[in-house]
Amino acid sequence: MAYSKDKPYNDLPLLPPDNSVFERVSIYKKLAQARAALAELKGRLPIIPNPYMLINTLVLQEAKDSSEIENIFTTADELYRAFTSNRKNIDPATKEVISYRDALWEAFKKQKELSSWNLEWIVEIFRTVTERDESLRSMQLYIGNTYNTVYTPPEPGDILTEKIDNWLDFEDTLDKIDPLLKMALLHYQFEAIHPFSDGNGRTGRILNVIYLTSQSLLELPVLYISKHILEYKTEYYRLLTEVTETGEWEGWILFMLEAVYQTSIFTLGKVNAIYDLFNRITNIVKEQAEEIYSREFIEIIFSEPYSKVKMLVDNKIASRNTASKYLNRLSDLGILEPIQVGNENLFLNKDLYEILAQS
Repeated sequence: MAYSKDKPYNDLPLLPPDNSVFERVSIYKKLAQARAALAELKGRLPIIPNPYMLINTLVLQEAKDSSEIENIFTTADELYRAFTSNRKNIDPATKEVISYRDALWEAFKKQKELSSWNLEWIVEIFRTVTERDESLRSMQLYIGNTYNTVYTPPEPGDILTEKIDNWLDFEDTLDKIDPLLKMALLHYQFEAIHPFSDGNGRTGRILNVIYLTSQSLLELPVLYISKHILEYKTEYYRLLTEVTETGEWEGWILFMLEAVYQTSIFTLGKVNAIYDLFNRITNIVKEQAEEIYSREFIEIIFSEPYSKVKMLVDNKIASRNTASKYLNRLSDLGILEPIQVGNENLFLNKDLYEILAQS
């Protein structure tokens, strides 16, 4: 049956495609470039004194950009304040971005315990992202608007189950396909299957970076892929459609490899800038406020752009009164900026925020 955007794409081909898909000089060249950039990023991550600080900094920015692809908008400042504060009365868009971050972090931790990916784990990611208590969709979706359907994914039931089972089998199969190429195939197929009633794009983009960590191409899920997809959103959707309508994979694979290449360079720049700033502030505190210096304290004010007394207390760095004095001392030095948010006193690491906010 010929493909029609108005009818369920039940004939979506199973993975993998024919090997001739990869036998293009253009793909080999771009693959080498992307792998080199990603390897440099991986090798540089250990310079951060506490690499897990990147989860709360770079990953929140990734969450913000990924949500913007779905037309969920919040400002970086609203996002960082909400994440550090008690999260009460935050707007729906900011709440959805934080849910994305939580889903990514929980998926990363859980993935390390899995012998292989499974549907239950992916459903858990979807539920955290969307806050919906659902599983695979039970109704037919039509992607587009009232006047124009642009794509109709496979119908629910046995066909949808067959497609997602094949997707999981392909992810888990040991083969000679380079992991970066496999990520591109998996991402297309996941979006084409569209297994959930909502949140497929966000769930799929989480799976991209988790897959790279599962293949040991990164130690932490900090690759900022959504930045490239957001900047070239029209091209992203055009190439997805091209694979569906014509079976032409080359443009799509090149796009995803370019996304890995560009965002590896971009994320590396962030890592280096954070490292330089960490050392600069460490030296300032040692020289001008040695009485409050500890490595753990400096790491706390780099774990998120905003800090608060409770973070120091919870990490056993200081008692409540002493913690307040520590943070105010850094404010006196111009390192932190005190800001009142509701009933809470937050302290903004201004230079860290500037590094993260730069696009």
